[in-house]
Amino acid sequence: MEAAAHPTVNYPVGTAPVKAEFLISVKPQNILDDDTAEGKTSSGRGYARDGENGDSRSRNSQRKLSKEEKKAQRGANKGRRFGKTRDDLDLCWKVANGSMCEFGEECRFTHDIPAYLAAKPADLHIPQVSEISDAPPYAPEYTGSLKPDPKYPSLDLGTICPVFAETGECRYGFKCRFLGAHVCLDAEGNPSLIGDEDKKAQVALTAHELNFVGADVMKALRTKKYPFPISNVYIKELKDVEASENKPKLVPNANSDIVTEPEQDMNVDVPAVQSGSALAPPPVEAPSAAETIEHRTGEAPSETQQDTPDVPVRFEEKKRLHWSGKTYLAPLTTVGNLPFRRICVDYGADVTCGEMGLANSFLGGSKEEWSLVRRHPSEKIFGVQVAGNKPMNLVPTAEVIGKECAGGVDFVDVNCGCPIDLVFKTGSGSALLDTPGKLGKILIGMNRALGEIPVTVKLRTGVKDGRNNAHKLMPRLASEFNAGCITLHGRTRQQRYTRLADWDYIKECVQAVRAREKDEDLPPVPIFGGGDCFSSQDYWNNVEKTGVDGIMIGRGALIKPWIFTEVKEHREWDISARERLELIRNYAEYGLNHFGSDTTGVNATRRYLCEALSFQYRYVPIGLLEQLPGRINDRAPAFRGRTELETLLSSPDSNDWVKISEMFLGPTPESWSFTPKHKSNAYGSEEGQG
Repeated sequence: MEAAAHPTVNYPVGTAPVKAEFLISVKPQNILDDDTAEGKTSSGRGYARDGENGDSRSRNSQRKLSKEEKKAQRGANKGRRFGKTRDDLDLCWKVANGSMCEFGEECRFTHDIPAYLAAKPADLHIPQVSEISDAPPYAPEYTGSLKPDPKYPSLDLGTICPVFAETGECRYGFKCRFLGAHVCLDAEGNPSLIGDEDKKAQVALTAHELNFVGADVMKALRTKKYPFPISNVYIKELKDVEASENKPKLVPNANSDIVTEPEQDMNVDVPAVQSGSALAPPPVEAPSAAETIEHRTGEAPSETQQDTPDVPVRFEEKKRLHWSGKTYLAPLTTVGNLPFRRICVDYGADVTCGEMGLANSFLGGSKEEWSLVRRHPSEKIFGVQVAGNKPMNLVPTAEVIGKECAGGVDFVDVNCGCPIDLVFKTGSGSALLDTPGKLGKILIGMNRALGEIPVTVKLRTGVKDGRNNAHKLMPRLASEFNAGCITLHGRTRQQRYTRLADWDYIKECVQAVRAREKDEDLPPVPIFGGGDCFSSQDYWNNVEKTGVDGIMIGRGALIKPWIFTEVKEHREWDISARERLELIRNYAEYGLNHFGSDTTGVNATRRYLCEALSFQYRYVPIGLLEQLPGRINDRAPAFRGRTELETLLSSPDSNDWVKISEMFLGPTPESWSFTPKHKSNAYGSEEGQG
């Protein structure tokens, strides 16, 4: 449309007020589904890593669907599948890393390195942002090699491997798509791998990810042979009390023991056991404490450990969370992965939390679930979020996390806020808001199982509109159930993201907790609010208004990860397109370090980078707005940026997100496709992929 003076522009309600000279049309872009960052569903698992309902039904099936099945398939995100992209000629991993393969000629992968290198695609090269222009074609044309080798044309001896550059070695060996950076050729032209011993020594504690859980632990979990002495004792106590006739009510004392009090004095429907039962012997099937300690450490237990193996840590002995004034990145499904968290740390996030993991999947030894606990050393304060529906799965999950990730986890967060249907219907997530008795059992048991590691809780204001109950529940979380921190999202489960967050109610809840703490002379527990925070002004206004210790940022960080810089510096940052592109380049490098620099890892990185861009394109540069600050729920009209690069970064077309990924990760393979969660054109075909 023809540009007009800004006073005459009539913006539809809820539309970002872009200056007239940048407007193409005032018509807002598609409505987006923001629940996709908060939940997951997947065929075969009950829920998905990607936030979509699984569809195991064949595409060619003509069976008439039931009403329930039709309802389950509604929505924009059904049936997303992302298969792994592999090399045409697949090299054995042992041989790729210079080792001997125990299978020899019977190995189903090739051992012929020269043949593999001859068939391997050309090495990739990640350009510097300074090499990229503000106009098409943006990145310089890559001819396939900066410094080719005559014998092996796929090698580019002038490229840089991000894994090798960061750690001094590349665990992907000959399979790396940046192989030329860490290979040398002898006089006859035979290739061999190299390493940088000085670099490896320097970065041993600063670059290698933490919280790797071994295959022996996974196997023990899958075969139900993993020892749970603390959980077994606690669950036995609960069962014994449930079997008793009187069923007195339960509360924890200062030592996290279970004690009783008269039923009329408390309205928690949690059965109790006698004080001191924490020292009761474990069930017969559980190993002794000495066996457990030796299993974990490989050494005999010390005299102190043998004397008092089952004495729970007193609540006063738990780590206190001094988080007032700290910035907190919310746990986010799919997009809140380790590379994205590293980006947010770069921009000032102090507290980070892994993606929501399922208690049953942790206990089942799921490799995918246990990957969620991985932590980068740059994450200063890191937590693991778990979802479950009863003490029998959440308490053992807490125990195994506490044992296997000791020193690598600063807190464990219980998800009491996820609104996704398939989470809620299992009694997990926000369903726990209506079962305070069960939640009390869970938190008491998890506190005992985790030792000094605090348990935190993330919740919503309630389940249904008009039935908020967080103001009743939160004081009990702090004083009775020993929550180390409470985070309140200012919406009910029913509201999802359809209304603005209720910060007045968050203030009411904070006041209720502080009043209870004052009455009982308790130390203050950190309280974080959440909902619609999209600027430094939003953040500090709501902190001052409500008395929260800080604000957990979720969607705001997905759209503009630099929001943490804005918050810390009390300013709104008119970030340039080139600065945003530097962020994207860093994400690509972080992704390759985490997902891998081989063919599979490169395209996994590409997929997750496109997932990140599916949120970041929604940022409207503040230099284009009539009023500041921008608001998270405003939909952008069609607009052009100040440069063609800025326009590209604001494109809602997923084909453009793939084009951006190709700047740093090379051309996409023919077999690769990306299906966005939101209402945008998909790249490639969904049919037949994965």
